[in-house]
Amino acid sequence: MGQPKKKRVRFKRTMSSLMALSLLSSLALPSIAGAAPSETFKIQIDSVSVQAGQSVHVPVTLKKPERNEVTSYNMQVDYDSTALEIVRITPKYGKTEYPGCAENTEGCFQYHFDNESGWVRIIWADFTAGDHNISSEQQLFDIEFKAKSNATSGVKQLTIQNDSEHWNFSNSIYQQPAEWSGGAITITGGSSSGGGNSGTNPSTPPTSSTGGTPSTSTTSPAATTPSATPAVTKGVDIYVNGQKQEQSATASTSTIGNQVTTTVKVDNEKVITQIGSGLRSVMLPITGTGADKVVGELNGKLVKAMDGKDAELILQTDFGTYTLPANQLQIDRLASELGAGSSLENIVIQLTVSKSSETTKAIVKAAAAKQSNTSIVGSPIDFEVRATVGEKQVQVNQFDTYVQRSITLPDDIDPTKITTGVVLLSDGSVLHVPTKVNNTDGHYSAVINSLTNSTYALVYHQAAFDDIASHWSRNDVEDLASRMIIQGTSEGTFAPDRSITRAEFTAVLLRSLGLHTPKGTESIAFSDVSDSSWYADEVKTAVSYGLVNGYSDDSFRPSGVITRAEALTIISRAMNLVELEQASSSETAALLNSYSDGNNVQTWAADPVASAIKQGLVEGSDGKLMANSSISRSQTVAIVKRLLSKAGLI
Repeated sequence: MGQPKKKRVRFKRTMSSLMALSLLSSLALPSIAGAAPSETFKIQIDSVSVQAGQSVHVPVTLKKPERNEVTSYNMQVDYDSTALEIVRITPKYGKTEYPGCAENTEGCFQYHFDNESGWVRIIWADFTAGDHNISSEQQLFDIEFKAKSNATSGVKQLTIQNDSEHWNFSNSIYQQPAEWSGGAITITGGSSSGGGNSGTNPSTPPTSSTGGTPSTSTTSPAATTPSATPAVTKGVDIYVNGQKQEQSATASTSTIGNQVTTTVKVDNEKVITQIGSGLRSVMLPITGTGADKVVGELNGKLVKAMDGKDAELILQTDFGTYTLPANQLQIDRLASELGAGSSLENIVIQLTVSKSSETTKAIVKAAAAKQSNTSIVGSPIDFEVRATVGEKQVQVNQFDTYVQRSITLPDDIDPTKITTGVVLLSDGSVLHVPTKVNNTDGHYSAVINSLTNSTYALVYHQAAFDDIASHWSRNDVEDLASRMIIQGTSEGTFAPDRSITRAEFTAVLLRSLGLHTPKGTESIAFSDVSDSSWYADEVKTAVSYGLVNGYSDDSFRPSGVITRAEALTIISRAMNLVELEQASSSETAALLNSYSDGNNVQTWAADPVASAIKQGLVEGSDGKLMANSSISRSQTVAIVKRLLSKAGLI
């Protein structure tokens, strides 16, 4: 049978989401005659547990057999609507915008859910008829469920009807056999009897939703979640540019499930009137309420007034503080994404600092247990930012610069038993983020700088190596090892004088900076970096941040030994990320000439090496830079630690 002609589908911009969903459904179900291949697509729906009144994420992943590819799929997942409701659907592969998704390399993704009837329909299709199909194991999407506060404890199954209307996977020619597994949500801490929708709030939006952009959900904001007790509202003071502004916000505290939530709404117009043109900071100090979760709320008009002035929004709670530069919200982009146009006062911005749920705590603890000599100190804290207009919602999860948040240490925690902070990733693992412990008038807090939002925790990680007992790098090596940035070559061995490869250097630098996922969706492939290699994700992430690049023959040479000049060039690019000043062209010659072999530095490396010298990141040896020599593991550690220290990240 010949290959069907490729066709591109174009959508009218005025088409409603529901009409588009119906059209996409018909196009996503090819019915070309022929014997279907025998291989079977396998879909894993994770089984999870959640407390009543809390939310949980359910990843849905394609466990694909070899020698086959997916060009479309369609599935309907049914759930118990008396106990569960969908908060949002997040595509992990596929775009939702029309008409752009028809041309996108990830294809078109649409969804529709009905919380009253208890079902969600997911549809994805590649409109290039095979050019941009799913060719490797891939998480398809994530469903965030909330267990209703009155839900009965027990196991709630997620089910799929096994017919072509509700379950269909195809390659470019055939409908393909597919099977699914998993899909159980265990609700704990629920009532002995319950169900139904008696806990819903009459003011909540309709219970069905259609998809938007990948980061957009049409559900209502977290602050409008139904509460089990009436909210008590009172006027509160905030601080603008360090000066108290009396009764410029209102705070309401209520209990949602077992969680005490305080929501603070800023009087936007009053603050804008008071600040004039000299706004530098707006601080919401919400302490002493006994809250487990604090939400700070303001509108896009106030954010716009703060944007461009290096102004910060500060949400201060008993257990953590979030300091967010207003320009990192990119309010104009959010307005466009939410369809708000110029009506910035209609955009609600929410900053949330909350104690993690028991489920999240267990995940973090389990991840730490997988690391040798590692334990969690205190409780994890969630930091979140979202923007809403009506029923539309956008999560703000990535920033262009480091954003500071701190975790307050209870008095019974020994600050010397904290070696670093970690971020919880979507796969349930934890990785280092730049962290330092501060002492303010005898009260300790751990200050974490990160380019993303997520759950953060503090850890104590012991690390020691036998072969550095008398080595000059001992203090630096033990410090970065305790921060989970570097590892030994074997049990008790670090090999400080061994040369380091390009892949190893890249991995160490990324871990030190807390970079764990690529920035954006553009991907650059190297001929000698396979997806199965241990460093594949590190290389992709480093490329996305502009830290590394390959050679003219499209190779990266991951196993090649890196020279000091190459290493310092990468370090110089990282200096831009952490906002350290580079050497000017007029300074370069003088800085290099301060070393006897400075004239040996090749032209392409001159400015980066000079910048590293200017910031004191490299010292040389016996008056020499030795730019063309290989760099050792211990020298790498020393330079990376100086970079973090100079930037104030540790």
